[in-house]
Amino acid sequence: MIWKPNVTVAAVIEQNGKYLLVEEEPEAGVGLFLNQPAGHLDPGESIIQGAIRETLEETAYTFVPEHLLGIYQWHSRRVDTTYLRFAFCGRVTYHDPARVLDQGILRADWFSLEEIEQAAQRHRSPLVMECIRDHIDGKRYPLTILSHHES
Repeated sequence: MIWKPNVTVAAVIEQNGKYLLVEEEPEAGVGLFLNQPAGHLDPGESIIQGAIRETLEETAYTFVPEHLLGIYQWHSRRVDTTYLRFAFCGRVTYHDPARVLDQGILRADWFSLEEIEQAAQRHRSPLVMECIRDHIDGKRYPLTILSHHES
């Protein structure tokens, strides 16, 4: 058997001192979680395209990635799955309040750092806070560090 991590993308978006997060229920009966707009990479799309798409689908905001924030590996014992997350920071340019959000997403909203820290027990993973801390610490890598090829 070949082991493969789940590749995910995430957007860390700060505006006026608040971060855009989603409140989600990934599966019935597990509870409500807070997360960055994030999700699995789709077949054929670049990592950057995935981050743009996931942000739109989960928040109804158009995301413009400006930097790679970091690459994170996390193993969830609950589901015995390893995630490899590519997190981007950038800005949003447009919001479509009439857009229907992805299944499982209850809402997207802006949260202060204090509100995010107080809700730590509701974070989808430890990567939520780690990405925000890295953003605050000024970690940034050029998007040109990534390349996408198709045969």
